Amino acid sequence: MIQLSKTEEQLMDYLWKAEKAFMKDLIDSFPEPKPATTTVATLLKRMQDKGFVGYTLYGNSREYYPIVPKTEYFSKQVGGMIKTFFNDSVSQFGSFFAKDTNMSTAELEELRNIIEIEINRKKSE
Repeated sequence: MIQLSKTEEQLMDYLWKAEKAFMKDLIDSFPEPKPATTTVATLLKRMQDKGFVGYTLYGNSREYYPIVPKTEYFSKQVGGMIKTFFNDSVSQFGSFFAKDTNMSTAELEELRNIIEIEINRKKSE
């Protein structure tokens, strides 16, 4: 899976939230100091080359949109992290996540409920 740099990820995050945006909108979504137009244009070009971003041309203006859904990108990122840091073991990852991230009892119970719903959904497929 091709990865994005931190800055590209930040720009993609704005694009995922907006669903489509012109260059000005993307620059406006950055905090001060705003990046230069040329910087954002370079990032968008790299992201197009990586297959993450497409655009529709309106005269001289490009309206950008994400090609890769956010859930797909982050699911592959987490999968790579599990492979790299947890010996490709989902249970090691889950154990670390539950024990070493200072989750509250309520957060752990919410996570358990999500997992139980997913187990039931997969059993009924």
